[in-house]
Amino acid sequence: MDVTAEVVGEGTETLALADDATYADVCRAVGYSPHEVTVLVDGSPVPEDAPVAAPEVQVLRLIKGG
Repeated sequence: MDVTAEVVGEGTETLALADDATYADVCRAVGYSPHEVTVLVDGSPVPEDAPVAAPEVQVLRLIKGG
């Protein structure tokens, strides 16, 4: 399955994922841990363990600091 992933502020890439891929797999495919980012579908966050059902997603880096 091909999924277009926009990493907000970094660019867009097309990912070739297994048919049973989860949104955590999307995170890893763009080089991040699921703990560092959240995946958005149509502007809403999706659970990392949910199967990928959208052809286009946004990956938003979570910022932590002090």
